[in-house]
Amino acid sequence: MSRYFVACDLGEERGRVMLGTLHKDYLTISEIHRFPNWPVRDRGSVRWDIDQLYQDTLIGLREVGAYDEPVDGISCSSWAGAYLLFHSDASYIPPTYHHADPRTESGRKQVLAKTPWASIYEETGVSNSTSSTLFQLAAEKSRRLRQADHLMPVADGFNFLLSGAPCVEISSASTTQLYNPATKAWSELLLHALRLPPKLLPPVVPAGTKLKPLRPEIAATTRLEDAQIIASCSDEFAAALVGLPVQDGEEWACLRLGSDAVIGTELAEPLITERSRELNFTHTMGYKGSVLLHKQTAGLWILEECRRFWAGTDHGLDDCVLAHLTSGAEPLESLIDLDDPQFATPGDMPLKIQAYCRETRQTVPRKPGPVLRCVLESLALHYRKTLDQIALLSGRQFTRLYFLGDARNGLLNHFIAYALQIPVVIAPADSTAIGNVIVQALAMGHIKSLAQARQILRQSFKSATIIPHASVWSSAYDRLMELTAARIEATPA
Repeated sequence: MSRYFVACDLGEERGRVMLGTLHKDYLTISEIHRFPNWPVRDRGSVRWDIDQLYQDTLIGLREVGAYDEPVDGISCSSWAGAYLLFHSDASYIPPTYHHADPRTESGRKQVLAKTPWASIYEETGVSNSTSSTLFQLAAEKSRRLRQADHLMPVADGFNFLLSGAPCVEISSASTTQLYNPATKAWSELLLHALRLPPKLLPPVVPAGTKLKPLRPEIAATTRLEDAQIIASCSDEFAAALVGLPVQDGEEWACLRLGSDAVIGTELAEPLITERSRELNFTHTMGYKGSVLLHKQTAGLWILEECRRFWAGTDHGLDDCVLAHLTSGAEPLESLIDLDDPQFATPGDMPLKIQAYCRETRQTVPRKPGPVLRCVLESLALHYRKTLDQIALLSGRQFTRLYFLGDARNGLLNHFIAYALQIPVVIAPADSTAIGNVIVQALAMGHIKSLAQARQILRQSFKSATIIPHASVWSSAYDRLMELTAARIEATPA
């Protein structure tokens, strides 16, 4: 007998309603409905269109219901930082602000004026980012907070709208910068600093908690009468890690690559230290009490900036031509430090790359092919540096990296394997939705253990593995580290 589960995968750029089908020991995942999710700019503020996001989610559920199959579970996962406020009658209080809204920076200043950053990190283990719920919440109007009965991150808020059960799943709680992963409770220190009413934050529940059946009025319109709402891993990154085909006993790390990159590993306990704070690492609670130690760092944004620059000149080239020119460029000729502040701001990126190479006495890449090769190789070596930091913090020697991202960028994927000198496994493209479904199936008892779940994943989804060679990359890494150290020493204090 087949079992059906719905994963509502709500991302910062798009949302999807996915149908997972578990038949014997095989899992398949299908996209039922896809929709955009872009912030709205209105009179100087930046907001999320939560009403439209919710309506699109309901459209997806109705499309699932049209298949006339008995759905066992429904669960939502989403990005971190944003939150929903609700009245006592469970009605939504708009708006939900985007972290780029100007008010967020003022909230951050207010918090840091009351509580030192070192104390916030020691309390939460979350990196210093303006996107956190803590900083956004500090900018809230007291009138709105007095009206609110509950505050929940987006995925938990949608689970609440679907079920009527207010709670926050532990993975999304830990990303708010209001939760203490050591005490496993909301931070009294920070709640007091923000003067938040105790009732505002609902109970924290573990991943795999069955909430309530789908609300009757929604069940009637979607034809999903028997569906149970489940709090799987509400944080999209935590859900994705459950969806990895990890082998028992291996020392693994993972890399999620988009405009930004996230690289990390799974621990048994939090590792909140002065060094992890200095390196800006975050701790997110995962499935079954695991802790995800990870860092947000440079991603494909720098490539997007190069393409944007060339699009405004006579070098506007399509992706196929750029890939061809990149593969034909001289390897490991010029390298840049992605942590250099000049690469964190938009505008004229190829010129910034050329200036850095000139200042560090390297060959200056003049044409698009060499520039992009410099960026791709530097990204790969940057991930080696970050993985070395994780190894130093955790005391682990990693033997495998799981890659979550666009598998079509074959050149970069191979560069990453060569730079890290460990096998790189290209994970299934829908790992977040897969992990969401896996936790639901575990909660409903249709899968007995995480070990069984990962065996199902290995036989259900093909995963390509890139085996590293080209040991010359280790010499290139040493060269980049020397360039970086010399540039830091030369910078005036």
